Amino acid sequence: MISASVLLFFAIVCGLVFVLRMAKIGVLVAFLLAGIISGPYVLNLFEVTGTWQILGDLGILFLWFTIGLEISFSRLWTMRNTIFGFGAAQVLLVAVVLFPLLFEFTGWSVMGAVMASLLLAMSSTSEDLQLLGDRNQLNSNVGRQIFSVLLFQDLLSIPLLAMLPVLSGKSFNLGATLIDVLVLSILLIVGVVIVGRFILNPLMKVVAKTKSKELLLLFVMVNIILWAVLLDLMGLPSGLGGFLCGMLMSETIYRHQVTAEISPYTTLFLAIFFIVLGMGLNLEMLYSKWYIVLGGLGGLIVLKFFAIFMTARVRRNPAPESTFIALLLTQGGEFGLLMLQLMRNNGIDAFPVADQEILIAVIVLSMMCTPLLLALYDRLTRLGRIAQVNTKNLKATRSGIHPTVVVCGFGRVGQIIAKMLREQNIPYIAIGMNVNGIMEGRENGFNAVYGDVSNIAVLREFGLSPRTTRAVVLALDNTETAHKTILSIRAIAPRVKIFARARNLSDSKSLLRSGVFQAFPETIESSFFLGYGVLSFLGVSDNKIEDLLHELRANNYEKLDADLTLGEK
Repeated sequence: MISASVLLFFAIVCGLVFVLRMAKIGVLVAFLLAGIISGPYVLNLFEVTGTWQILGDLGILFLWFTIGLEISFSRLWTMRNTIFGFGAAQVLLVAVVLFPLLFEFTGWSVMGAVMASLLLAMSSTSEDLQLLGDRNQLNSNVGRQIFSVLLFQDLLSIPLLAMLPVLSGKSFNLGATLIDVLVLSILLIVGVVIVGRFILNPLMKVVAKTKSKELLLLFVMVNIILWAVLLDLMGLPSGLGGFLCGMLMSETIYRHQVTAEISPYTTLFLAIFFIVLGMGLNLEMLYSKWYIVLGGLGGLIVLKFFAIFMTARVRRNPAPESTFIALLLTQGGEFGLLMLQLMRNNGIDAFPVADQEILIAVIVLSMMCTPLLLALYDRLTRLGRIAQVNTKNLKATRSGIHPTVVVCGFGRVGQIIAKMLREQNIPYIAIGMNVNGIMEGRENGFNAVYGDVSNIAVLREFGLSPRTTRAVVLALDNTETAHKTILSIRAIAPRVKIFARARNLSDSKSLLRSGVFQAFPETIESSFFLGYGVLSFLGVSDNKIEDLLHELRANNYEKLDADLTLGEK
């Protein structure tokens, strides 16, 4: 039976998400605060039982999977200069600045100080991308540089995860450790390429042919857990298995569909992880050492800002852009929280438990400070104390998906439309769920991808946008699917023009009532082309035929509709 404590808990979560979202603070912080409030030191609504821990571990796996899903080799190659230049320099400089201070004042081991420095050098991918999206700066110069830094940090998680066994109390040899981590990272990446191409792709193709969302979701979940178990048996962190599974999926044509299907469940399990993390925080200890927490928070923000600002300036970014980049990246991130939780769960005592909780508190507070720092930055910009950042969006690159036309469906009609668009050099993307057709189309040079066009997340992933997309073509043979797709399109781009394929006049009228700009009934239009050929052969002039067809097409085939008496028009 559901108790009042459950109702109170969900009310707390809902209220925190609303308040923090209005303040433009990531929802992950809201879940962590909900765990703190519900935990033993505040309301004591629940106890952290084994079930909660299992769900929290699943949340860790799903977050690693999501991070891995964002890392595709094509994206890394396209943005390689910024990722491995700016990204690597930023992490290295922040770690170099933090390491001597942590080693000197904490009494931690060398490896413990190195790990903590690298963890604190990471930023929050989810929060920063959300803030950039809210400010419409994802495709600006500063947005792309910040994204490159975040992408490098995600990639760095492979060697950092591989370093965890080194921290488990074994003898430490810096040279041997670095070689082991480097070799292991390279082997894992090569393994991802081989397994993805020769094993996962064929299996995904079989699953996709069923066109079952449930089977696809279950297949992905089984893969996440399978890789976690395999890596655990190898003596490596299970989170690395989830990460590698994400990288495997990112190299398939099903990546965007997987992202759309798994996203709601990822959010759910992540929420549970952060709630469990919040419940486990020792508030009494943190309260007794509040001055250390606040000192660590201030030190982290100031030192990271200085290091990132200097790195951006060395790369010849103007001072206003360097300031903005540094402010947005000053916080700690969910990666650090995950690693600290993994170390705690695996009994790795690179630093004391009390110090781990202080680090967690510092990271969380820094994530909450970022929107406040940006608000102060905006205020100073409006007052003229700081120069305005150039927020103009850059032109689309090959790494981005910015189609002028989105073709929904890649059957015979969709392929013909795509061919016509390609011949006129009009940027397009064709989305369909016919696996064989998609694979053959890609081999023939079509920009065709696998995905469910009725899913809002899939359309958004593939670039449907109110700013860049001018038209959508519904080349679907199922009227019900077409109506669902129209609703999804309107949720993203309410004013985009939709051109639809219809089987007959009845379907055409139904689609027009749903907001389609033009709907062409196949049976009637094919009859027109046939009639055109007959009349032309019989000597009727082209102008007369065109006038006749224009008259018949007027007002959505009104004259034709009145004359026809057949049941199927």
